[in-house]
Amino acid sequence: MLAELMSPPHIPVLADETLALLDPQPGETAVDATFGAGGHARRIAERLGPAGTLIAIDRDPAAEERFAQLAAEVDCATRFVRADFATALEGLVAEGVRADCVLLDLGVSSMQIDTWERGFSYSYDAPLDMRMDPGQELDARTVVNTWDERRLARVLRELGEERYARQIARAIVRERARRPLETTNELVEVVKAAVPAPARFAGGHPAKRTFQAIRIAVNGELEQLDRALPAAWELLRDGGRLAGISFHSLEDRRVKRFLAERARGCVCPPDLPVCACGRTAEAALLSRRAVVPSPEELADNPRASSARLRAARKLRPEERA
Repeated sequence: MLAELMSPPHIPVLADETLALLDPQPGETAVDATFGAGGHARRIAERLGPAGTLIAIDRDPAAEERFAQLAAEVDCATRFVRADFATALEGLVAEGVRADCVLLDLGVSSMQIDTWERGFSYSYDAPLDMRMDPGQELDARTVVNTWDERRLARVLRELGEERYARQIARAIVRERARRPLETTNELVEVVKAAVPAPARFAGGHPAKRTFQAIRIAVNGELEQLDRALPAAWELLRDGGRLAGISFHSLEDRRVKRFLAERARGCVCPPDLPVCACGRTAEAALLSRRAVVPSPEELADNPRASSARLRAARKLRPEERA
């Protein structure tokens, strides 16, 4: 109940823009990975109609409960797959499922952040957890208290793009030698003490990048994305649309590179009179650049500030010539 009182109403990020690029049609099959609070899924389902199918994916059991409520309220056929999105998408491919549109809504959901006891946020004091799937073994407490200093520094630098990764890792190891770090507030205080004073007041909360890095490491988010992108593409029918919403540069670069590679055609030198590589594009980008939230959306939902949306359409064979 406390978590519900603390949670603001869920607002799906880039909802109109996502719907426009995915363009779900009556009778189509759409896959929402991950479901989260269901904001995007509900809008997509409303477009699919009675002949359409919505497949939702999430590893969080709380999302499955929210999906059951949505399924009772929409007209299309529905299915929920409780798994990480890479495993679920690969499983759907193995089943022979074909989709007309796939949405990859990446990162942690607002619902998870606002459920204070899950330990995702540096704004609430809670046990160090950060697991998207509460049933998995690895949690933030294990990372913070058992990984060696070099490994911690690498995680903070590579997954959080933290400038002071080495100093923070050293401070964590020094503090945990006195007593294990058990709560988010304890970790926040260690990070604050490790970061030079001028940097504590620039670029947002000083622990933001540390929490991002540990969360990504706990949940294997980048490894998941590297598997999920090709699986989602394989799942698409010809003419299908794939969209990805990312919330930090590590995700966005992967989505951008994946879609750009599939939209790339002949790679022969420009002075070669005839194509020798035989390469043809298999995708058409649906936006030249990443779509970002409008000023109006940011006014209503400041959390959307880092969101980036990219999308592409899978070309039909006759379009690839």
